[in-house]
Amino acid sequence: MLGTRKFLANLNYEHGRPEKIGVLLVNLGTPEAPTPTAVRPYLKEFLSDPRVVEIPRLIWWPILNLIILNIRPKKSAEKYASVWTKDGSPLMVNSIGQLNGLKRVLTEANKKIAVEFAMRYGNPSIDAAILRMMGQDVQKLFILPLYPQYSGSTTATVFDKVFESIAKLRNPPSLRLRKSFHDYPMYIASIASDIEKYWSRNGKPDQLLFSFHGVPLRSLQDGDPYHCQCHKTARLVAEKLSLEDSDWTISFQSRFGKAEWLKPYTTSTIVKLARERNIKKLHVICPGFISDCLETLEEINMEAREDFLEAGGSDFRYIPCLNFSENAIKLIHSLVLDDLEGWGNNELEEDEKEKELLLQRKKALLLGAKK
Repeated sequence: MLGTRKFLANLNYEHGRPEKIGVLLVNLGTPEAPTPTAVRPYLKEFLSDPRVVEIPRLIWWPILNLIILNIRPKKSAEKYASVWTKDGSPLMVNSIGQLNGLKRVLTEANKKIAVEFAMRYGNPSIDAAILRMMGQDVQKLFILPLYPQYSGSTTATVFDKVFESIAKLRNPPSLRLRKSFHDYPMYIASIASDIEKYWSRNGKPDQLLFSFHGVPLRSLQDGDPYHCQCHKTARLVAEKLSLEDSDWTISFQSRFGKAEWLKPYTTSTIVKLARERNIKKLHVICPGFISDCLETLEEINMEAREDFLEAGGSDFRYIPCLNFSENAIKLIHSLVLDDLEGWGNNELEEDEKEKELLLQRKKALLLGAKK
């Protein structure tokens, strides 16, 4: 029986049109305003993801909806307000900058590739971005989660949402997905280059701290490679900078809940560096983030700074993320080109491609196609 459409149709398809490639950049997400009203639905979507909180739903639902969502939005909104800019949240501003930068370099290279960005939680959503791609008749889609290190609670949940979105399409595109770029040479070189530039202006510290977002220890025990990839990133950057082992430290921030997370924790590490090792000048960088956001600008540059100074340190510096610098755009561009390798119809010259497509269109129209 005929009824309502179960799958979304692609009404823009035309025979003989060249296959279009699309690139979707994805980051975590941000509330639309630094207010409890805007933060609450964002937190609800984020903390309802079973990849983020691996607690049985029957136990977690009342904790989330009856306790956390009645307390945390106000506190989180105050934190967001402390880093909000006139153009919006730092993560949104940086994401738009990355999108526009990638479009620019692709245009300069005469690459006819559709580019969009989305947030895993909040807006613009992955669903909406993929629908925009389908409206441009994208038939080959590359997903680039902007998480250098893979984790089930970040990269994998992007993949989950992408698969859920394309499952709604009658004619889904071919897919490629980037799992991580924690040891990608240009990523390592970009981080090291930014540190060197920062040191050329501000001098070298007594200690360099690599602070990565934490995850529950259970993730590591269950086979998540995130912990190992963070350590490899830090080691490769330190080697690029020719640092001795005693010159740098790694730690994990943003612990949530009572369960044990990856250690050492950033908060306790910073205090120990000041009190036990008498570190006076500390520089902190967060290579797990490609864009500055609440976790870097508020948690590190404000809270961690205060902890360090109270513990006896005298000079705390936060080294910004790549954001939408030229290094960042070159990195994203390089990742895109690497992962699109072989997806073009390179065996035919442009004139031959056009002739072949025209022939295909003529045959389709003769067989009754409407467009």
